[in-house]
Amino acid sequence: MTAQTVPERNPRAKSRGLSALPFAAVVALVLAAGGFVAYVLWPTWPSGTAAISAPAMPITVAGALFDIPPAAIRAAVQRYPGPHERVDLAFLWPSLTPPVTDPKGADKPAVKLDSDPATAAAETNERLFVTIAGLGAVLPPLERLRTIYPRYTEGTAASGADGLAILPFRAGTPYENEDLLYVGANPEQFFARCTRPAGAVPGTCIHERALVRRNRGAA
Repeated sequence: MTAQTVPERNPRAKSRGLSALPFAAVVALVLAAGGFVAYVLWPTWPSGTAAISAPAMPITVAGALFDIPPAAIRAAVQRYPGPHERVDLAFLWPSLTPPVTDPKGADKPAVKLDSDPATAAAETNERLFVTIAGLGAVLPPLERLRTIYPRYTEGTAASGADGLAILPFRAGTPYENEDLLYVGANPEQFFARCTRPAGAVPGTCIHERALVRRNRGAA
């Protein structure tokens, strides 16, 4: 006759299993709370773009707040409020109003195909294009004026209208066929890089400014 023994359960192992239940419940609660917070704070894409006729909406670029009318925004995908990496705008000059748009919300061409060169040049000059973007790794405009541009300009500036000075860039440089325009008495007050006219194509100027964000509590 063979005797069989039944192994007894270890009461300590049972107690360890029971003690792990509260810890598992706490972990589950923490994970659930973390998931809810992540869901609430997770950035979402806008559900749609604003209508072309909508009023100005708040747009943030590099932490700076701007109120921009959707009609002035050139790209339809940028017509939504909230943070942007950059925003591209167009205004009529000198009224600084958004350009005329067709019923579909597209900006009408600045130049008509059947326009003569003089009319085409005049219509082109009616547009003021503005891009707002973070500076990133690019040198600030004033630093370029002080340290970069002098390396490529000619030695003598010519006098222009309204107290401006015109300093050409040398041939063979990155700014060939461009001129540096600035206020003669104070170059840092205003300066711009301008291309030279080529036939019926008028010259265009690029003026850059660095906007310093101020804290609301600052005086």
